[in-house]
This record gives sequence, C-alpha cells and structure tokens, in this order.
Amino acid sequence: MRKLLWCVGLSIAMGGGSSLRAEERDDAGIRLDTITVLGRRQDASLLPGSVAVVTEEMIRQVQPRSTEDVLRRVPGIYVKGEEENAVVVNVGVRGLPAGDYKTLVLEDGVPIQPGIFVGNSRYYNPRIQRMSGVEVLKGASSLRHGPNTIGGVINFLSKTPEDGVSVGGRVGSWETREGSVEAGASTEAGDVRIGVIATRARSDGFMDKSYDMTDLMVKGGVAIGDQHYVGAKFLYYETDANISYRGLFPDAYRAGAQFNPAPDDWFLTERIAFDLRHDWQISPDISLQTLAYWSDMNRDYWRFLLNAESPTTVNADGFRVWNYGDEVQGNNRSFERLGFDSRLTVRHATFGIENESELGVRVMGEEMLDQTVRADRATPRQPNQPLLRDRLDSAESLAVFAQNRFDVTEAFSLTAGLRVETYEQKRKDLRRGGPSDRFSNTEVMPGVGATCRFAPLAQTFGSVYRAFAPPLVGSVIGVDSPPTDAETSVNIEAGVRGAEGRLDYEVTAFQMDFSNQVDPGVSGIRDPNEGSALIQGVEGALGYDFDNGFRLGANVTWIPTAEFGEDRPGEALKGNRLPYSPEWMGNLSLGYQVGRLEMALLLNVVGEAYGDGMNAKDLTTEKSGTWGGLMSSYYTLDLTGRYAVTPNLSLFGAIKNLTDELYIAGLRQGIYVGPERNFEVGARYTF
Repeated sequence: MRKLLWCVGLSIAMGGGSSLRAEERDDAGIRLDTITVLGRRQDASLLPGSVAVVTEEMIRQVQPRSTEDVLRRVPGIYVKGEEENAVVVNVGVRGLPAGDYKTLVLEDGVPIQPGIFVGNSRYYNPRIQRMSGVEVLKGASSLRHGPNTIGGVINFLSKTPEDGVSVGGRVGSWETREGSVEAGASTEAGDVRIGVIATRARSDGFMDKSYDMTDLMVKGGVAIGDQHYVGAKFLYYETDANISYRGLFPDAYRAGAQFNPAPDDWFLTERIAFDLRHDWQISPDISLQTLAYWSDMNRDYWRFLLNAESPTTVNADGFRVWNYGDEVQGNNRSFERLGFDSRLTVRHATFGIENESELGVRVMGEEMLDQTVRADRATPRQPNQPLLRDRLDSAESLAVFAQNRFDVTEAFSLTAGLRVETYEQKRKDLRRGGPSDRFSNTEVMPGVGATCRFAPLAQTFGSVYRAFAPPLVGSVIGVDSPPTDAETSVNIEAGVRGAEGRLDYEVTAFQMDFSNQVDPGVSGIRDPNEGSALIQGVEGALGYDFDNGFRLGANVTWIPTAEFGEDRPGEALKGNRLPYSPEWMGNLSLGYQVGRLEMALLLNVVGEAYGDGMNAKDLTTEKSGTWGGLMSSYYTLDLTGRYAVTPNLSLFGAIKNLTDELYIAGLRQGIYVGPERNFEVGARYTF
C-alpha cells in the first residue's frame, strides 16, 4: 500500500500519461495522445509490413469483456481461450502456437509481459475497458521493438480521458457486475492534462470460474515551452481468479456440464507500474523520444495436487473428474522490471533524396523470484512446509537499433534496419547459496523492406528480416547441453493494400522459417535447438461502407503449411502440423448505424487444430499433463447494440455466442470449454 500511495502521488505530481508530440499542437493548445508503434507520423503506408489498427469505434462495436474478444477479430490472430475474462494472454500470430510467447505485447510502447527473459510472459493481460485502440505490426517494422518479435508486435493504446467525469456500469450473465469512472482535466491553454480511469468488476464466471478485479490508471502530460513535453502513467491492477490448468473430461464436455473442474484453485495477481516519457523537438527535422519504465508484479498460483493413488474419480452425476488430495501447492512468482528506451529521429536529404533515420537504444533489467511451497486443505494459502523451490532468476539486456528509410521517389521507399540484442541471464538457488550460474548471448537481426504506391487503391509492400525469441533462464541454465543460440526465424512477407472511397483492403503472403524452434506448447522451458519448422500462409482483410448506414468488414487467414521439420521423440513427427495452428480462420462483421442507434452482427470462424505435435485424432485423456488431440472447428455469432439516449447518456447491450455453440476453446490438463450464450447490458453517463 505504501508503494501504491507513493506511485500515485508521483504520477499526479508528474502529470501522469503519454507524452505529447509537436506535430499534434494546434491553435487550441496541446492535444494529449499516445505514442504509438506506428511512429511519429502515424502513417501506416510508410511501413514495409502488414499493419492492423483496431480503433475505439471498433472496440465499442465488439463490446469486449477482454482483450481476446478484440484480438480474435484481427487477421492472423488465433485465441486459445481459457476463461471469458482472459486473465492470462493466450494468442498465436500467423500459425505460431497460441501461448507460445513469440509475439511482443506492449502498452503505449512499454513491454508489459512479466518475464521476457526470465519467466512466463502470459501472466498479465491488460484490461480492454481502458483502451482506445490496438495496433498489430508484422514484418520488418517490428524490428524497431524487441525481443520476441517473431510474430510481430501487439501494442495496446490506453485512453486519455476528456475533460469532465464519466461513470458507467454493466451487468450480465454469471452475475457479472462492473463499474467504472473516468475523469479528466486540463488547463485552459491545453498544455497540461491529467486523467484517471478506475474499474471494479466481479463475476461468478462461466463454469463457476469467478474473478474479482480492480484496475486503476492515472495519466497525463505537460508541455514545457515549445520543445519539451513530459508525461507519465501509473497503473495498479489486482485480480483474484478461481481458475486452473484443469479442464473437463470428454464425457462431461459432451453432456454440456458447467462445473468448475478445479473449484479450490486460485490464480492471484497484483501489478504496479510506472512510465515516464519525454519528447524533445530539437529542430523541425530532429526529435528525441525517451521512455523510462518500472513494474513490479506478484503472481501466486495455489493448486490442489491430485491424489497420487487415484488421480481421477467419478462424481455424483456420473462424470469422470479429477480427484484431489488434501495438499495444496503454491507456485508463487514475483517479477520486477526496470527499463530505459531512447530513440533519435532525423529527417535529412542525403544522396539528394528524402530520408528518415532512426537510432535507438534500450537497456532493461528483469528479476523473477520463483518459490514453491506446500500447504494443506485446512489452511490453504498458508504455507506449513519449507520452501520446495526458492531461486532468483535475473537478466540484463542491451539492444541497439538503426534504421533508414530512403524515399527514392514519391511512390517508392526502401527501408533498411539492424537490431543487435545482447543479454546475460543468471540463476541463483537461494536455498543452497553460492554463486549464480550464468548464460550470455548476442543476436544480430538485419531487415530490409520496401513500399511502392501505384495508386491510392494499390500499394505493394514487402520485407525480409531475422527475428528471435530468447530462451528463458530454465532453458539455458541447469541443462545438460545448453544451447548457443536463441530461437530464431527468417521472416518474409509481401502484400498489397489500398483505400479509395468506401473501400479499403490488405492482402499479405508470409513465411516464417525456423532453424531452431522451441517445442510449441512448452516454449521457454525447453532446449531451443530442437529442430526446424516452417509456416506459410496468406491473410486478407476487406472493408466497405455502403451508402445506407451499413458497413461490411471481413478478413480471412489461410495457413496451409505449419509443420515440424524433423521428428521430435515423444513430441512430434516430421511434417506434422504445429499445435494450436488452425489452417483457416475468418471474421465477418455487419454494422449498421442510423441516427442514435448502432448495431453489429459479428461472426468468428476457427478451423480445426491439434493440441500437440503428435496430431492424434482422439483426445489423449489418460495423462494428467498437457492433453493433445484434434479440436473441431467452430464458429461464434455475436449481436451488439448501442443507443445514445441523449448526448450525455448512452445504453448498450450484447448477446455473445448467439447460437449457443458448444466448442473446445483449448486443451491443457483437460478441456477448456468455450463460453455458452451470454448477455450483458450497461449504461454510461458523462457529466
């Protein structure tokens, strides 16, 4: 609590939030906005790679419960759902297995995955309720950021509250209750702005997977003279979620059972973060952006252990279920990160043509305290045994980046970039003492891309670059044959995009060629020299505005190749399909707006996918570890609506999974069931 009060005070003192950019100044003063990964000019057509931008209007149309509801509608993204609130991140990009940690997740340009070099990256998922948009970058443009950019970059853009106060709430299925407050203020000149967004939500959860969530953001910014702009943002997040790795057995799933398969397991998360930003417009052609960030997160996971003699049993309804003993194990981890990122951008006329150069440096340190302890059913979450594990994993990393875009003509641009990441990882066993074990590595990642505009309706783009994802500490320390390289791939993409009148579209072909892929499904805790893999596919998106209030949007992803290059004993066979990598995915949306009314019908289609690399047709239900087998294709249909009663008052509602489809959302230690048909209604009033 002292940390919380201290950080809130500092945020308010600094005017917490995203920095201001010189080109956003107008006669009314300074408009606060978010620094985005699209760069200072925010022009996607300058990027030699695929870009998907989810706007605030699109988020409002989807009426999401979580980030997953939004991301599943982006071309190329597959979601392996675990629960409707999406406490953890489970997405795969372009055939990369979901939950495989090869895509960098940012918020306002700041890395938010708890342990990029030291631990699991899934443990924190930001709340979509305070986001104004999402950007997804693929191709060589993602070299500007890193690591973990094999699948690209997902950047969430947080809201900046307008002047005034807005209150909202919603209720829905499973006794869901949520309330939020947004408040903003600025000076008359507009050179200082501050805002607060606070959300409180509780739910019994689908299948009794309840959660209790608190989320607070304080952000703002201040202009200092004509050249300097400073901003800061403070975040506090806490969730108690009654979730587990355990799922249903097939008999219960087929019968439509909806009980929690692990009713006494709890996933407890608390996170505090603080970002400080500075923009310096040195001259009309030279600018410097600097970002410092810190975060501290605790994740306690209390799980009851299975009965050693009979791990499964039959319940009163005749369903096969997990059989738990009286021992509960706490797999408890805490993460701390401190980072600094600075980027210099220079526009110049070298070689007699327009150029834009960018030089960047990032320094980052991470720590993870990893502890395992046992308790009993009478005193859950109260350790009654010595620590079974007590170790400190840490990493220090340095990255430098250089890029130049050559605007050869008004229509043709060539971009060349180079990123170098060097890092050292350490592990210290606190029970045994002694020196830390160490592993260090350096990766060099070149990339080149080009864009060529033939007409407003036709711009071609393409790129090739080397990407990498660092192995976690457990992969390189304490193993018999530590690897010499990180997981790497050579990525190629080529596409065409355009917009004219009511029509916009983008089509991209892509390939990821892995030479030393980590075994999907256990990424980060295995030797990253297990063999090659190849992913090839095409994704496309189309939007059209009719002249009668209707808007049609569609996208499709086809990945015919996502295969292992070699046999992996007990894990996969050469030529088998990667797990959680469906061949087909698609979305269709039909929106309608007339007067104060907005409505949308949203279709999401997911092809069949395997749970592991063995590609068995039947589910492997006999083991208490991660299950494999074939998960059937499925679709969901959502209906959403919003009505502006007055300029200050709006009502909204949604019915999700309108046809009440029963489907497998994912596998772990059992079947994760997709949420049944459900609804929500809410209101928002602005003072």
